[in-house]
Amino acid sequence: MAKKKQEPEKKKKVNTDGVMGLHGSTTEQAISETLELNYMPYAMSVIVSRAIPEIDGFKPSHRKLLYTMYKMGLLTGGRTKSANIVGQTMRLNPHGDAAIYETMVRLARGNETLLHPFVDSKGNFGKVYSRDMAYAASRYTEAKLDPFCAELFRDIDSDTVDMVDNYDATMKEPSLLPTTFPNVLVSANQGIAVGMASNICSFNLKEVCDTAIALMKNPEHDILETLPGPDFSTGGELLFDEAATREVYATGRGSFKLRSKWHYEKEGNLIEITEIPYTTATEVIMDKVAELIKAGKIKEIADMRDETDLGGLKLTIDLKRGVDPEKLMQKLFRMTPLQDSFPCNFNILIAGMPRVMGVGEILEEWTAWRTDCVKRRLFHQIGKREERLHLLKGLERILLDIDKAIRIIRETEMEAEVVPNLMIGFGIDEIQANYVAEIKLRNINKEYILKQTKAISQLEQEIADLRETLNSPSRLKKVIIQELQDVSKKYGQPRKTEIIYQAVEAEPEEEEEDIPDYPVTVFVSKEGYLKKITAQSLRMSGEQKFKEGDSLAFSQETTNKSDVLVFTDQFQCYKSRLSDFEDSKASVLGDYLPQKLGLEPGETVRSVVLTADYKGFVLFFFENGKAAKVPLSAYETKTNRKKLTGAYSDKSPLVSVAALETDAQMALYASDGRALIFSTAQLLPKTTRNTQGVAVMTLKKKSLLSGVQTLEQSGIENQSRYRTKTIPAAGALLKPEDMQEKQEKLEL
Repeated sequence: MAKKKQEPEKKKKVNTDGVMGLHGSTTEQAISETLELNYMPYAMSVIVSRAIPEIDGFKPSHRKLLYTMYKMGLLTGGRTKSANIVGQTMRLNPHGDAAIYETMVRLARGNETLLHPFVDSKGNFGKVYSRDMAYAASRYTEAKLDPFCAELFRDIDSDTVDMVDNYDATMKEPSLLPTTFPNVLVSANQGIAVGMASNICSFNLKEVCDTAIALMKNPEHDILETLPGPDFSTGGELLFDEAATREVYATGRGSFKLRSKWHYEKEGNLIEITEIPYTTATEVIMDKVAELIKAGKIKEIADMRDETDLGGLKLTIDLKRGVDPEKLMQKLFRMTPLQDSFPCNFNILIAGMPRVMGVGEILEEWTAWRTDCVKRRLFHQIGKREERLHLLKGLERILLDIDKAIRIIRETEMEAEVVPNLMIGFGIDEIQANYVAEIKLRNINKEYILKQTKAISQLEQEIADLRETLNSPSRLKKVIIQELQDVSKKYGQPRKTEIIYQAVEAEPEEEEEDIPDYPVTVFVSKEGYLKKITAQSLRMSGEQKFKEGDSLAFSQETTNKSDVLVFTDQFQCYKSRLSDFEDSKASVLGDYLPQKLGLEPGETVRSVVLTADYKGFVLFFFENGKAAKVPLSAYETKTNRKKLTGAYSDKSPLVSVAALETDAQMALYASDGRALIFSTAQLLPKTTRNTQGVAVMTLKKKSLLSGVQTLEQSGIENQSRYRTKTIPAAGALLKPEDMQEKQEKLEL
C-alpha cells in the first residue's frame, strides 16, 4: 500500500518542468538559471569566437584557414587541391568541411568578394554578385595563398602575437595575425552573433594606408581628405553624401548609397549594366524587374537578359522605341536593387570585448596594436642578438690563450668534466663553455676566432640601435609608417567604385504636397482635445482653456510637418498629419480627437505621440507587469493609411504609453505599494507592434501594475532602494518620503 501511494507522487514530480539529472531523475530549475548556465556560454562563444572580427580584420575561421595554408607552405609553393587544405584546417577548426570550404570560397580571388583576395584560386569558386552560381566541390578546385598574404605572416615567427593551443592542445595557432596594414578596413566583413551583428565595408588599401599614416602624424587630420569613401570589389558608383559619410566615420553606424554602372548602346537601342551594388545579386535584380513588368509598372522594357560570361558581369536591357534611357534608369534605380544601400555597423572585438567604433577610432586601435606587435618583434630580435653576443664574448676569452683551452680539454680525463673545467679556466658560464667545446678542431685557430669576435662590436651597435627604437615612440611610428608605405606601394590599386559627388537623385513619381514647416507647441488634454499653437500666438496668449472637469495631459514643442499617432483602448493607432489641424489659440478648446480622426463608437484615446522622423521608440506598460519596446519606425507607413490595427498587445490591459527618443530610467508602481526603477535599455526592441513584451515587474497575487513615470517625474529620493540591474524584479515597498502624494504636497 505504501508503494502505491508513492507512485502518483513520483509521476507528478517527473512531469514538472525541470532539468534531467542523474539516473533519470528531474530537478526543478528556473528558466533564468537555465538560460544563464546553458545559453549564455553559447551566446558569448558566438560573439567572441565566431561571428565578430578582431582588430586584425579576421574571424577565427578565416585565421585558422590562412594559418593552415601558411604552415602547408602554400605561400611560396604551388597550388594544391582545396580538399587537402580543408582536411588540414580541421586540425584547428573542427566545424565540418563544408563550413571551412565556404570560408575559403569567400576569401578566393575567383569569388570576387574581397578587394584583395587572400586565396589564389583555380576553378569555379562562384561569384559574389550571383545568387545561383554555385561553386564547385573542393575535390575539383585548387588553391594556394596569394602573395599578398606575405603581409599577414611577415613577423609571425618573431613572437609578434600570442600562440595558443588548438581545440585539443595538439598544436599551436596564432590568436591574431600580425597584419602590416589595417586589414580590418580593407577586407569587407559581415557577421551575425547573438544579440549583435557586424557589417564592415571595404576601403581602398592605398587610401586606408595614407589615412593611417596621416593620423599617426596628426591626430586632428580630417579623414575625409584621404579616405573619400568605401571601395567595393563589385565596383559600381558611390553616391557621395558628406553628412552620411562623416556620421559613419565618427560613429561606425550609418549607410552608403550604391548605384549600378551602365551605358547606352544607341546602335542596338539597349542598356548594358556592367557593375552592380555589392549588396545585391543579378538574379535579385532580374526577378524584381520581371515582377514590375508583370505588374504593369514598367512598360519601357522589351526584354532583359543576363549575358554574364568569362569577360565579367553584364545585364542587357532591350528598350522599346522612343524610350529615354536616362529616365528609365532613374525609374529602375528608384524601384529595383540597381540602387541600394550598404548599412554599416563597425562592430569589432577589442581585447575580447565587442565595440562599435568609427574609422578614426579603429585606426587608433590598430596603430596601438601594431605598435605592440613591432615592440614584441624588437624584443625578439634583441634577444636573439644578445644570445649570439653572449656566445661570442665567451669565444673572445679563448683568444687570450688558445693553447690553454686545448690543454684543458686534452688533460681532462672525463668528458663530462670538459665544460666545468673550461668554465673554471676562463671564467665563462656553462652556455659559453658548451659553445667553445663544440667548436671543431680545425677551427681552433687564431684566424677563425678573430673573424668570429669581430662581429661583437657590430652586434653591440645593432642591439643599442634596436633598444633605442624600442624606447622611442617616434622611431616606432617611423617603422610602422615605412611598412604602410611599402604595402601601399607594392599592393595598392586604383579604386573600383567610382565616387559620384553630384548625383541626380531618383525623384519619386508623385511629388509630395508642399507642407509649410514652422515650430508649434501642441497641447493635449486628458479628455482628448488637441490644440496646435504657433510660437507667436503662444507668446500673446494667456492661460490655456479647457472643458469643465478637463485638464492638460501633456504639451510638446514640435514642427508643423510632424505626424500625430493616437493610441486608443481598442488596440488601434490612428495616424494624422499635424498640418491637418488648424492653428489654434489658448482661448479655444481645440480639436476633439475622437471626432477629428473618426474613432469608433465607445473608443477612447489612451495616448498621443508626436514624431517628425519616427526615431526613438514607444514603451507600452501592461497591468500584468510586462512592457513592450516598439521602434516608432514600426508605425511609419509609405501609404497614407489612417488606421493601424493591432497597434499594441491585447493580452493585458494597458497602463501607460511612453514615447522616448533615447533610453531613460522609469519608475513603476504596483497596486500593493511597491515601486521599481529600471532602465529602458534593458528592454530589447520588438519589430512586431502587438508583441506581448517581456516581464519587468514581478507582481504578487492580486497585485497589478498601477502607474508608470519617468524617474524625474516620480520624485523618488532613495533611488538605490528601488533600482534593479536585472528584470523582472519585485521592487521594494515605497517609503513615505518617496510616495507621490508627499511629492505633490511639497510642490504646493
